[in-house]
This record gives sequence, C-alpha cells and structure tokens, in this order.
Amino acid sequence: MKKLFLNILTNLLFLCIIFGYDNPNTIQVAVASNFSVAMDSISKRFKDETGYKVRLIHGSTGKHYAQIKQGAPVDIFFAADEKRPKILDDDGLGISDTRFTYAIGRIILWSPEENYVDPYGDVIHNKSVYRIAIANPELAPYGRAAKEFLENSGLWSKLKMKIVMGENIGQTFHFVNSGNANLGFVSASQVKHPNFFNYGSYWEIPDTMYSPILQDAILLRETSAGRAFIKFIKGPTSKNIIHRFGYRAPEYE
Repeated sequence: MKKLFLNILTNLLFLCIIFGYDNPNTIQVAVASNFSVAMDSISKRFKDETGYKVRLIHGSTGKHYAQIKQGAPVDIFFAADEKRPKILDDDGLGISDTRFTYAIGRIILWSPEENYVDPYGDVIHNKSVYRIAIANPELAPYGRAAKEFLENSGLWSKLKMKIVMGENIGQTFHFVNSGNANLGFVSASQVKHPNFFNYGSYWEIPDTMYSPILQDAILLRETSAGRAFIKFIKGPTSKNIIHRFGYRAPEYE
C-alpha cells in the first residue's frame, strides 16, 4: 500500500512538472538537496528582478540524473557534484558549452557543543572524542574531502577506529547533532545557514587540505528564461546568497 501511494505521488508530481512546461516564462530547475534552501532564496530574487518563475524540483543528484536520462522535463540541472553534469554534457543531453561550477562546497569540523571545537581543530586529538562522523567517502563528495584531509594530516589511520560513517552528508550531520558522535566533518552550508548560524562550535578546514568540492550545473533546454537564470546565478546577488549559505562562489570571466 505504501509503495502504491508513493508511486501515485510520484506520478502526480511528474504531471505537475509537465503542466506548464511549455510556458516560456517558467523554467523547471532540478536542484540537489544540499543546495535547496539557498536556491529557494535565489529563485525568489530572480522572480522579483526578472518576472520569470522558477519551479524547483528538490532531490538527490543521483535521482535527478536518472530522471533526466529517462526524459524528465527539466530546463536546468544543479548537481551536488561535477560528475553527473559532465556525463550529461558528454552524452549530448545538455546544451553545448553551458556546463559551469555554480558553488564550491567547504567542510568544517563541527560539534553542537559551544566552545568545544577550538580555532585550530586541535580538539580532534582530545581523548574525550569518542566518535567522529564523516560521510561515506565512496558515496559522498564531502566524505571524500574529509578522508582526504585526514590522510593529508596523517590522522586517518590513527582515528579510523573512532570514525562512524553516514550514508550522506545529511545523515552525518544527524549523527553529530543527535550525540551519536561528538565531532563530525560536515558541510559548512549545514551550519552556516541563516536559520542555524552560530549553533555549536566549528573549525573550517583549510581549502588547501582537500580537493575542491565542485558543484556544477548545466542547461538542458534552450530558453530565454533559462539563459537569464544562468546569468543571474553568476551575478552578484546570487553570489552573496551563495556565500551566506556557507559556499564559495567561483569567479566568472
């Protein structure tokens, strides 16, 4: 029964997406879950300034990718990585020369406890640390970055027995926030959220200690509204929002 309900709900959502798809003043934007709240703010400002409407489709990068491959009506795809947009580009499913990096993720060492994490991250050596949460490096770009930092710091083998892995960055955050781990490597965007700012304590990992976490987008359907939205994403208003939500914004030519 539950499966039937979910299938009906999915089909209704799909029909809602199709309805109005050919409206030239509305674009369908598939956005990765980790960027959803930031994209809500950006799309509202875009509508206020241009009059174009943005219909956001929230979900995981993997699910969006699979649906787009199956022909889902999406104008622009904002992924949590650079891999899937590149594949779509290589397969000819995107508009040529429109793939670009819209945000660069950052990892932090975080605890919900005030003043627990010091400005240099030395707390990671503290004997009071019983569990350190990271996202699974095999599945999540933020997990790969966390493991890379620990390896570059010579800490991976020393701390391996204390590490607990979340399936994704959301579950990793939950492990720490619930007390199942007292430290965790999470996305800066999860803590530097306008509704969540200054909760707990954290140390921002230097960018030089791990490979950049690039989040790419690609235009899938040629429309004036889609082109305008990409231009807006690269502009100062969107950049300010991206920074406010804990990401770095690339410099565009």
